[in-house]
Amino acid sequence: MTKIDIILPAMGEGVIEATITKLFVKKGDEVKEDDVIIEIATDKVDSEIIAPQDGIIDDILFNENDIVKVGETILYLSDGKEDIASKEDEKIAVKIEKTIETTPEIAEENILDIEINKNTNADDFGNKTKSGKFISPLVRNIAKQENISINELDTINGTGEDGKLTKRDILKYLNNKTEPAQEGAKLIEEKPIKIEVPKTQEQTNKHEIIKMDRVRKLIADHMINSIKISAHVSSFVEVDMTNIVTWREKVKASFLKNEGEKLTYTPIFIEVVAKALKDFPMINVSIDGDNIIKKRNINIGMATALPDGNLIVPVIKNADKLSLSGLAKSVNDLAKRGRENNLLPDEIQEGTFTITNFGTFNNIFGTPIINQPQVAILGIGAIKKQVAVIETETGDSIGIRHKMILSLSYDHRVVDGALGGMFVAKIGEYLENYNPQIYNL
Repeated sequence: MTKIDIILPAMGEGVIEATITKLFVKKGDEVKEDDVIIEIATDKVDSEIIAPQDGIIDDILFNENDIVKVGETILYLSDGKEDIASKEDEKIAVKIEKTIETTPEIAEENILDIEINKNTNADDFGNKTKSGKFISPLVRNIAKQENISINELDTINGTGEDGKLTKRDILKYLNNKTEPAQEGAKLIEEKPIKIEVPKTQEQTNKHEIIKMDRVRKLIADHMINSIKISAHVSSFVEVDMTNIVTWREKVKASFLKNEGEKLTYTPIFIEVVAKALKDFPMINVSIDGDNIIKKRNINIGMATALPDGNLIVPVIKNADKLSLSGLAKSVNDLAKRGRENNLLPDEIQEGTFTITNFGTFNNIFGTPIINQPQVAILGIGAIKKQVAVIETETGDSIGIRHKMILSLSYDHRVVDGALGGMFVAKIGEYLENYNPQIYNL
């Protein structure tokens, strides 16, 4: 019998540990190759560990919610092929013997049933429903544990690519069912606990207490930690976006037709931020004790709101080396998979600078909190039409312009007001003088 160590794999630079959010197996369980056996979480991304081959779970060293370091063994898997066969034969023999002793007149029929059931897996859905919806191993496991039939799975709306059923889809379905969910599937958000306040002469209202989910607790800890670490200062500039707004309206239809991607403002913002970071490399740094680490790569994170109200920051690696078309493809892909909880751990690591777009929610501006261990974050406000003074060579005039406010929060330990102010002003300058000829249509 050969034992295989199932370890926590490396998941990107700076990731040294993960939390076990779900164990899909217990000691003695038989698993098939590529079965999902463990679900883990690092910061904001859930990942799966699969069985490398058929075998039996020999021992499990950690429990759910335990924190495991990269390289540590989580459980042992033995090949146990002979053991599986002998145990099955032993079970069948016991059943046959018991059947013959208790009901000899139907023993032969029972033996036939046992032989048929031995080779039949009633839980095996395959990887698609009858209508062709793809079912991942994780979704299959949850469906089995929750006694959801293949026909019932077919009725669930799949939000993944080509109608794929995602973990979020099945958990949302379970959460909406009237009967209590089984312990086999861990819901992303716990149902609110309603506590009635004792009635007084002045108050008869009811309070509602909602327990934070794991992601919200991580975000809270990360934000509080950033405020404690960095000396936050903010600078603001107003930017005239009229030329960009006009150009984008003109080309977005042909961009979609030629590139197969929607052209939002985000790839334009990322493009000019990457350019400004090359002009001011001391913004593209992090701090380690008394050392300033100057980053070689420009990796820009984009804060993305999730449907459940939480937040995730996928990272576009080497953003300065991508064209506008390449940035649009990366932005759309990462944002979509981020909302579907399908990002890989490496895709939220190694960011060197972050942008967050308040304008998505029609906010004019805000003062974002620095995403550690970075030293600055750019807040982008809503683009609004305003009456403005237009300076021309022949004199000033009044006109309607599309204006936007940029806010830069930076760590005053290494970024002084002059550097922070010049950097955000340079971004504004690049936006106001944006050259639409970079994409010829």
